[in-house]
Amino acid sequence: MKRRWVIVGGACLVGVGLFLGVSAQLGGRLGFPLDDAWIHQTYARNLARYGRFEYIPGVSSAGSTSPLWTLLLALGYLLGIPYLLWTYLLGGLSLLCLAWGAMAVWRQLWPALAAKDWLAGVTLVLMWPLLWAATSGMETLLFAALGMQIVALYLKEQRLGDWRRGHREIKRFPNLPISQSLLLLGFLSGLLILTRPEGILLVGLVLLGLILQAGEWQARLVRVLVVAGTAVLLLLPYFLFNYWANGSLWPNTMAAKQTEYGVLLEQFMGWRLAQLLWLSLGGPAEGWQGMSSAHLLLLPGLLFAGWQALKRDWTNRQLARTLPLLWAGGHVLLYAWKLPVTYQHGRYLLGVMPVWILYGLAGWLLLLFARQGGRGLWLAQKVAQFTFVFVLLFFLLQGALAYATDVAIIEGEMVTIGRWLAENTPPDALVATHDIGAIGYFAERPLLDLAGLITPEVIPLLADETAVSEYVLSSEADYLVTAPGWLYTAVTQSDHATLLFTTELPLTRQQGINNMAVYLLQSP
Repeated sequence: MKRRWVIVGGACLVGVGLFLGVSAQLGGRLGFPLDDAWIHQTYARNLARYGRFEYIPGVSSAGSTSPLWTLLLALGYLLGIPYLLWTYLLGGLSLLCLAWGAMAVWRQLWPALAAKDWLAGVTLVLMWPLLWAATSGMETLLFAALGMQIVALYLKEQRLGDWRRGHREIKRFPNLPISQSLLLLGFLSGLLILTRPEGILLVGLVLLGLILQAGEWQARLVRVLVVAGTAVLLLLPYFLFNYWANGSLWPNTMAAKQTEYGVLLEQFMGWRLAQLLWLSLGGPAEGWQGMSSAHLLLLPGLLFAGWQALKRDWTNRQLARTLPLLWAGGHVLLYAWKLPVTYQHGRYLLGVMPVWILYGLAGWLLLLFARQGGRGLWLAQKVAQFTFVFVLLFFLLQGALAYATDVAIIEGEMVTIGRWLAENTPPDALVATHDIGAIGYFAERPLLDLAGLITPEVIPLLADETAVSEYVLSSEADYLVTAPGWLYTAVTQSDHATLLFTTELPLTRQQGINNMAVYLLQSP
């Protein structure tokens, strides 16, 4: 077992090192591949400085969807560790914890393949979308790791045997007494929701599974109350803070995102679901040909392993082997319903992608490798092995290049703008912008957030560009940050806006995107 962990840990280190190395070499400096990562950094730095959840000092904000990630990042600031190093370390450890949790799930779901658990771990830590997430500065991999650990602990509690054996099967897992395992399950469930609100879906499935578990109804009720009660106790301060700050139990980010991309919700629900499901399975973000990740090759195995899990759960009258699949499928369905976006490599779907990979890999092993045959079968096995390894490594390199490009654009656009504002504007200047991350971190100026994350009064206007433009012109904003041809053209083309600075980054224009610009605003 120790040797397998060393193999997985080494592969994780190589993968993370490759992504950061390619980014530093091609882009000239390290950073993050999306602006939202800088939002987390700003919240964390202010939490470490002032001891409060504030994006702008002195103004409490419920705009963070991941308070646990903010707390972990803030710890690095308190310890005086360089923020890039600390963030990459957290991402790498999250990826490693995800792999170890997946290996535990693997051993429980497919005991005949237990010796191959290292294969699942290595595959996960070398899958490029997960490495992108691990080095993105976001909470995605922490969410995935906590979810996988919850699944592993839940499967222990479920006793993956014949349901008629009752509680005697628990003796097979002597590591934790029942009471402690339930408390730990509830604790991890609370942490999962503190990492991403949609974690409530997996927690709900776990509670449902405990209700369906064999035994007296009083015992089942106690198990559910212990898990749910522990999670709620952990979440209570978060809910109270959100309600005090914005009148809702959840952060206002959720409402802002749904309003901003409301036009996508007008599409047919079946098409939205198919598009997001295809992307999460390894298909491209647009169209139906080709692939964007190697795990699309595992789709036949996923279907086979999923069917086997369904049959076993039906026979044993339990919700166990299908629970991870229901979590992953429900997660995709939730986003298809509320936020059907595919940008940034489908980053909202990456948290459950490991489930598809795990089942797909196990299904392929059961279909093609867990049997003896002649030379024809041997040849098919070798071809399958070579093909998957080759495609996995090919996409690993392509993913590293994509990550380097993403980081270079954010550094050359958002970070450059933030630094320019810090050097060329008064400290009390009010800046209106749609992307507050790097600007908030580097400029440290008062912000008018045109995406509504920290300025919730903007949210009702997001679906109407004219209304937002009028809002900007009637506000007290001194500067507007946007790009020519983006939103707010009614502002930038008016007599009340003067172009002061533009980034002129060639890489951005090569991607078909306009450079960001700073406009001086004058009151009408």
